[in-house]
Amino acid sequence: MILIITIYDWFGYELPIKERYRLIKEAGFDGVLLWWSEYLDRNDYRNGPQIVREAGLFIENIHAPFQVQNDLWLDNLDGEASTDCYLQCVTDCAEFEIPTMVVHLPDEGNPYNKLGLYRIKRIAEKAEQFGVNVALENLRNLSNLTYVMEQVDSLRIGFCYDCAHHNRYYPDNDLLSMYGSRLMALHLHDNFGNATHRLPFDGTIDWFTTMKKIAETDYAGAIAIEVMNWGYIDLSAEEFLQEAFERAKRLDLLGTVIEE
Repeated sequence: MILIITIYDWFGYELPIKERYRLIKEAGFDGVLLWWSEYLDRNDYRNGPQIVREAGLFIENIHAPFQVQNDLWLDNLDGEASTDCYLQCVTDCAEFEIPTMVVHLPDEGNPYNKLGLYRIKRIAEKAEQFGVNVALENLRNLSNLTYVMEQVDSLRIGFCYDCAHHNRYYPDNDLLSMYGSRLMALHLHDNFGNATHRLPFDGTIDWFTTMKKIAETDYAGAIAIEVMNWGYIDLSAEEFLQEAFERAKRLDLLGTVIEE
């Protein structure tokens, strides 16, 4: 189905940044998804794009900081700071020539409002101005996601499909049928119960159905793996990356078989 395979760059091992990208490249990956924030002790994140490209990888997208997600609807300084953070991420994508940013909307305990919608429209306008895609990720936020997708008519506002979050929070909702036409990014990983970010085929996700649904959309991006080494402490970083790449190839092959 898709011949490009990417991985979330911070996959659970503490490694020097140059070694991290060297190992990702050597495992066979074509590109990475970058965490984009000083949160989680990533103070050198703005140096990442150059190091990624020097390693022979491309940057599929950045992940905006989720630490400010629930502030986006608030009518206070925290709400304004959250908006400014996402607007800056749009600017950064343009500056560093990164096509897409992934954003978490507030969760269900923080229902949408008109102020929040106004802020999303500001982000959409800037994304249109700079030619950047803003992919909204599904978590425990379906009502907010549905509201924004229905209210914001912009080719730059789309969907980041996270299959494990789907399986955990809303397994009975067909999210890819709902938003597959606006699919801009994938987060592929497995889960069982509350355990997420596992390697594909190590959880309860029906991968045949998942890949079939993805194949039925117009998505033309990468097979993007968002796995962590939680539960794989017996594997070295090299072994974990090799296993992740092999699982990604299995997903790609499954999608190809489905298309045929």
